Amino acid sequence: MKKYESNNLTIARKRVVILFIAAVFLFTVLFGRLAYIQIFQGRDLQSRGIEQWYRDLPLAAPRGRILDTNGVVLADSKNVYSVYVRPRAVTDRERVATELANALRLDRQRLFDRLSTPVSEITVARQVEQSIGRHLINLNLDGVYFTIDTRRNFPEGDFLTQVLGFTNIDNVGQTGIEAYYNHFLRGVNGFAYTPTDIRGVELKNAVTRYVPPIPGADITLTIDANIQAFATEAVISAHKQFNSKSASMLIMDARTGGILASAQTPSFDLNHVPRDDIYLLNQLSRNTLITDVFEPGSTFKIFTTALAIEHGVVTDNTRFPCAGFRIVDGQRIRCWRSRGHGIQNLHEGMRNSCNCVFMDLGLAIGVDRFYEGIKGFGFGSKTGIDFMGESGGLLVPQRYVKNIDLARIGFGHAIATTPMQMVAAVAAVVNGGNFMQPHFIQSARSGGTGIEFYRRQPNAVRRVISEETSMQMRDILEGVVRDGSGRKAGVPGFSVGGKTGTAQKYGETGHVEHGRYVSSFIGFAPADDPRYVVKMIVDEPEGYLYYGSLVAAPFVGQVLDRIFSYRGMEGDRDAAEDIEIIMPELVGRSADYGVGLLTQLGIRFEISGEGDSVIGTVPVATSLVAKNREVVLLRLG
Repeated sequence: MKKYESNNLTIARKRVVILFIAAVFLFTVLFGRLAYIQIFQGRDLQSRGIEQWYRDLPLAAPRGRILDTNGVVLADSKNVYSVYVRPRAVTDRERVATELANALRLDRQRLFDRLSTPVSEITVARQVEQSIGRHLINLNLDGVYFTIDTRRNFPEGDFLTQVLGFTNIDNVGQTGIEAYYNHFLRGVNGFAYTPTDIRGVELKNAVTRYVPPIPGADITLTIDANIQAFATEAVISAHKQFNSKSASMLIMDARTGGILASAQTPSFDLNHVPRDDIYLLNQLSRNTLITDVFEPGSTFKIFTTALAIEHGVVTDNTRFPCAGFRIVDGQRIRCWRSRGHGIQNLHEGMRNSCNCVFMDLGLAIGVDRFYEGIKGFGFGSKTGIDFMGESGGLLVPQRYVKNIDLARIGFGHAIATTPMQMVAAVAAVVNGGNFMQPHFIQSARSGGTGIEFYRRQPNAVRRVISEETSMQMRDILEGVVRDGSGRKAGVPGFSVGGKTGTAQKYGETGHVEHGRYVSSFIGFAPADDPRYVVKMIVDEPEGYLYYGSLVAAPFVGQVLDRIFSYRGMEGDRDAAEDIEIIMPELVGRSADYGVGLLTQLGIRFEISGEGDSVIGTVPVATSLVAKNREVVLLRLG
C-alpha cells in the first residue's frame, strides 16, 4: 500500500514539474514574441496604427534648377496641384463627381463609380494647372483635398532638348541631364498629416501637421546659352537649306573639356513631350552626338597625320605621288580624285585631302603603333562624358587588321566614331597633346542653402602626342582653312584651323548607297591658341552639293565669327576685306577653260565630277562673288 502511494506521489511530482516547465516555456515564448514585436516591429506597427487615425498627403519637393554657365535658367519647376478625394468624407457624390469631371475633363460616370467604392482615398488628377486648381478649391467640396505639386518647366522650350532631357509625372529624370544628375536634382518629399476617425473622415478642429519637403540641388552646366543659340540657329538653317535628314553641331572648350554647345535638329519642345508616340520620342530625344556613330571620312586624316609626325615617319621633305589610286594587298583603292593629285608634300596632301597620302602614312606607321595611337585618342572606347547612352564607336579588332584595312582607316573609312569622340580627340591634337575628358556639369549647389557642394575640375586623362607635334598640327590644319578645302570656315582677321569630311553612307545590305552622304567639318580657333573646337554634321543633304567643304564648313565659320564678337575678341584689323567680282559664264565651256579662267580671276573653286565640260556653277553667272570665297565648278561625271 505504501509503495503504491509512493509511486503515485512520484508521478504527481513529475506532472507538476512538466506543467511548470511547460508554463515557463509558454511564458518565455510569449515574452520573446512581445519583445520581438516591441523591439523589431514596434516602429512599423506604430506607423500602421497612426495610418488608421491619420491621413497623409505628399508635399512634392521642388526639383533643382539647371543653369547655364552664366546663370541663365534652362530648366526650373512651376507649381501645379494634385487632387485627391476621400470617398467616406464626401457628402454629395453627385456634385463632387460633376464639378471634378467638368473642371478636369474626366468621365463623370466613371468618377462617380470610383467615389462609391469603400476605399479610404483616391487620386483624381495630378499636375493640374493652377487656375483650375484654384477654381476647385474655391468650390469647397467636402472630401476633396489638394496638395501643391511641381511640374518641370523649360523657359526656352525647344532648346538643348537632347541635352537637358525630361522627367516623368513623378519628377524623376528619364533622359539627358535630368536623368544623369537625378540624384542631385531630386529633393525629398514632405507630408501633411491630418487626424481622422476610423472611417477616414477628418476630425473637427483637427490640427494638420506638416513635414516640409527638402528642395533638390541646382546644377550649373558648362553650356553657354549664347553660344548654344548660335549653334542652334546654324543647324536649323543647314537643315532647311539642304533639306537634310538631320543637322547637328557640337562645341567644346579645348582647354577644359567643357561642352559649350550641343545642338541638333529635328527636335521638340520639352514643355510638350510627344509621349503618345514612343517611336518618335525615342528618335527625337536621342543625343546623336553622343550615342550614334558615323564614318568620319576625311576628318579622321587629322589623327593619321598626328601619329605619323609623332612617330617620325614623315617630314616636310617627304613626297607622296598620287595617280588617283593605290594598290594594297592586290586591291585597288581610289583617291577621291580619280585623275590624281600628282606629287605633293604633307601640307599639300592635307589641303587637298588626298587619300593616297594617308594610305601611305597609315601603312608606314604600322598596325601596332597606329592602334595604340588611335586608342590613345579615345577611339574604340567611351570618353566618359557625364551622360547616359554614350557609344564607344566601332573599331576593327586589331588582330584582324590587314594592310588594306589599315590603308582605309588611314583616310577615315572602315572605322566609325561618335561626334563627341571626334571633338575630344581633335581638342587633344591642338591643345598641346592632352586628352581632356569632356563634361557637361560645372558645379552643384544646395537648393535650400545655396552652398556649393560640388565643382567639376578639368581632367587631363592622358597625354597622346607631344607639344611639338601639336604645334605642327595646328599649322597644317590652319593651312587647310587658309589655302585648302576648308576655306569657307575661315573668319576674316582670325586664324582658324580644321578639316573637311565627306563620307558615303552604307545601306542595310552593307554596301555604299549612291547619293547618301554625311557632310562634316571639324574646326578650331584661334589656331595659335585653340579655345573652341567645333564639329558640324549635315546628314544626307539633298542635291549635288554634298561636300563637307561646301555644306558644313560655312556654318562653322559663321558660328565662330559670332563667338568672336560675343567674346569681344579682336582680330587682325589689317586683314584684307573681300573683293567682289562678277562670276563669269562657264556653262558649256570646257573644264580646262573654266579652271584656267577662275584661276586667272583669283576666284577659289571646288570641282565636282570628272567630266570634260562645265554643266553648271554655284553661284550662277553674273552673280557677285568674293575672291576669298569658293565657288563650285560643276563638271560632267
